Amino acid sequence: MRKGLLSVEIWINPRCSKCRSALSLLDAEQAGYTVRRYLDDPPTVEELEDVLARLGLEPWDITRTGEAVATELGMKQWPRDAATRSRWIDALAEHPILIQRPIITADDGTAVIGRSEEAVRSLFP
Repeated sequence: MRKGLLSVEIWINPRCSKCRSALSLLDAEQAGYTVRRYLDDPPTVEELEDVLARLGLEPWDITRTGEAVATELGMKQWPRDAATRSRWIDALAEHPILIQRPIITADDGTAVIGRSEEAVRSLFP
């Protein structure tokens, strides 16, 4: 790991090209990271709440509403407000395929959704 670089955890789906690109970038930057295959090891409600706070986003902001399970649940019609926030988080915890990926959390408390090279690079000093 390069001096001054953060240690991070990256939530991935190995079949996702954006996840593989983010991993390649972390490797190129010699970043220290831990891989979490979040479909096999889903985040808890508490972990999701922590990640959302770090991202500064709401659960509907990180929900993949195009997934079949989102359609089955009718999520596109769910209200996006404080009253239904826990319903969204519970759905993400129960159906982790709905979580946008990759999510990268750093040991300094920051987090990004690493779908672009710029987003991943934003973690580096």
